[in-house]
Amino acid sequence: MNARPALLVIAHGSRDPRHAATVSALCARVRALRPGLRVEVGYLDFNAPAVPQVLERLSAEGVRDVVALPLLLTRAFHAKSDIPAVLREAALRLPLLTVHQAEVLGPSALLTAALERRLEEAGLRPGDRRSTGVVLASAGSSDPEAIAVIAEIAREWRRTANWCAVRPAFASASLPRTADAVRALRAEGVDRVAVAPYVIAPGFLPDRIAAGAREAGADILAPVLGAAPELARLLLRRFDQAAAARVRPELTALSA
Repeated sequence: MNARPALLVIAHGSRDPRHAATVSALCARVRALRPGLRVEVGYLDFNAPAVPQVLERLSAEGVRDVVALPLLLTRAFHAKSDIPAVLREAALRLPLLTVHQAEVLGPSALLTAALERRLEEAGLRPGDRRSTGVVLASAGSSDPEAIAVIAEIAREWRRTANWCAVRPAFASASLPRTADAVRALRAEGVDRVAVAPYVIAPGFLPDRIAAGAREAGADILAPVLGAAPELARLLLRRFDQAAAARVRPELTALSA
């Protein structure tokens, strides 16, 4: 029996094979940063293994404590409803296993650092910031809380990083779209416009962000966050927070 918590990274999943490959690369970086930590991946849809299958295997192998970490940047429907429901259902079937759900990844200064890394990799120079407007392009959500968080991240990032402007945009569910945000910055006279995808892995919605950036003639299009080292460190930070909280009596674990 292993008394040390295991980390279960919960990804959404995608028909696009780049999604699972990116999740695997990110988890490999996490393992390299924390040798000895058991890191597993489970998917909500499209990819295997599914979250319940991973939990069943862990329980059968004697693991008794799991931190389930949503690979999500905002606290929207999946974090509030989907994932807790999946974990509770699994807990009812696996009474020997205790599962604690960690917080979502964002917002975090490590995420904006990863965004800046990707923009620099795409060709933006540090001295360009004051003349550059950034479109912070997320997947989008119908959850007002998630949309408000993206807008606040944009405001804070502009304030702390001295960009000419930072505007939120969304690939689905909410407005404005990426292309519209790029055009709005151009109309305001911004010299250089960069699009920073606030998404973890490639797929349909990130491709829509990229298409919008090209359509509107953005000067710079950064890659997705992917397996950025800042993102791997953030996963471990969320794991450590959840692992520490699980011993406090006020925390309610997702267990039978």
